[in-house]
Amino acid sequence: MIAETPKAPYYAVIFSSTRTSGDNSYNETASLMEELAKKQKGFLGVESARNEIGITVSYWESLEDIQHWKQQVDHAKARAKGESEWYQQFKVRICKVERDYGFEK
Repeated sequence: MIAETPKAPYYAVIFSSTRTSGDNSYNETASLMEELAKKQKGFLGVESARNEIGITVSYWESLEDIQHWKQQVDHAKARAKGESEWYQQFKVRICKVERDYGFEK
């Protein structure tokens, strides 16, 4: 589902990754992290897709909100497990959305 975001500007965190083999509780933790993110101040929405490369884009009101999410204890634990067990590689990009537009039938 495409996230409903407010009028720009706002911020996007783009998380791109390739996985290791096996689930190792990844899917359960990913679902928990999404639910936890939704409760954070400044969270605006999330979109995610995975084939060979996984891409998750979360949307936030401010850079400060993104920093608070990064420092959130359960999220920090999940990130550490990602580095040790779930990901071959990942990259995080933080962007300011200056404008957006779309189409819907």
